[in-house]
Amino acid sequence: MRIGVDIRVLMDKYYSGVSEYAANLLKAILTLDKSESSNSHKQELNTGHESEPNTGHESELKTANEYKLFYNSFKNLDDKLKSWNRTNARVIGTHIPNKIFNYFCQKIFQYPKIDQVLGGVDIFWSPHFNFTSLSKSNSNLKKIITVHDLSFLRYPKFFSVRKNFWHRALNVKQTLLSADMLIAVSENTKNDIIELSGLAEDKIKVIYPGNNLIKREVGFVEKQEFLFEHKLSGRLILYLGNIEPRKNIVGLILAFNHLREEDLKMEGVLQDVKLVLAGASGWKNKKIYQAYENSPFKNDIKFLGYISKKEQEILYSLSSVFAYPSYYEGFGFPPLEAMTYGLPVVCSNISSLSEVVGEAALMINPNSIEEISGALKIILSDEVVRQRLIKLGYERTKLFSWDKAAREYLQVFKDVYEK
Repeated sequence: MRIGVDIRVLMDKYYSGVSEYAANLLKAILTLDKSESSNSHKQELNTGHESEPNTGHESELKTANEYKLFYNSFKNLDDKLKSWNRTNARVIGTHIPNKIFNYFCQKIFQYPKIDQVLGGVDIFWSPHFNFTSLSKSNSNLKKIITVHDLSFLRYPKFFSVRKNFWHRALNVKQTLLSADMLIAVSENTKNDIIELSGLAEDKIKVIYPGNNLIKREVGFVEKQEFLFEHKLSGRLILYLGNIEPRKNIVGLILAFNHLREEDLKMEGVLQDVKLVLAGASGWKNKKIYQAYENSPFKNDIKFLGYISKKEQEILYSLSSVFAYPSYYEGFGFPPLEAMTYGLPVVCSNISSLSEVVGEAALMINPNSIEEISGALKIILSDEVVRQRLIKLGYERTKLFSWDKAAREYLQVFKDVYEK
């Protein structure tokens, strides 16, 4: 099969969310497809080698599928793109400014046809929504789209005018209906697709993502340097994600206020607890910063902004509890990552989060300040509950693997191609 892959989501300077998903999954697919086909080829040659030797003749290795990776960028991204050129994959693209390419070339003029730019493909897979014009005359071309969430259809109030304009311009419902197969990252997303688009259930396959983190031991010195740099001390309640309304950060700040106020009335044992909010500033977050400014405990609330993967690992290792009271998630990577580092989780009992954490977290109604505060207090105060959640969390993380996701994707490619 010749499989076209839209890697425009990988043009971002920093990976997070969808771009991180696409990068990890595509890497697993290319590695798996190459290794399986290469191993098969080596068995035919009776080499007896367990691993692929670095002979300098990688192009001679046979692969089951050929991958053509489409990108568009006005900038020179050779350094970023060269790692994606593999034995079984080749990067092909255009150099038109993105706004012109998306709005004018793809949406209005529907040119160039991306499959033609790639030199012809049997399947075109989009790991996210984007303006995509394909050859209508090629009836054999199959289209697969990964759907992460439909929050912009269900909760447009959480998005800026610009974001909502973008989603309307994409004509998402029509895009969904035009696909030969949709891959949903959770049952919750699958249900949303069916409800909001009317698409038949048999055209949707649920494939859970893998885990973005592999636990590493963060050293004592590394932790202390981080604490010193950011002027942090005491026990930390950690939130990691974009600073935007859908994440219910206002509710988390109010719950932190409630936790500290109630503790002042009682034994006063939680006065060392701090709230750390890590993540890039998103949109419509004026009320979030107002809630922070109005907090009587604002000196114990810290916004860190965007942090690197290494800094995320340090924070997961340092913190006492991970809080994720989001109103809606298509999947929700941060709770899974937190559990990987033995961090007990408090998260919402709605949308897809129960599929991620199972029974390994304390789940709360995101609209209840008292429930959020109460769950945080339990984890901070009850060591038995804390250790139980840590143990369950470690077990839960074993269910999510990029290798497993890649195998399921390869099966979908095969099934769609053979229809």
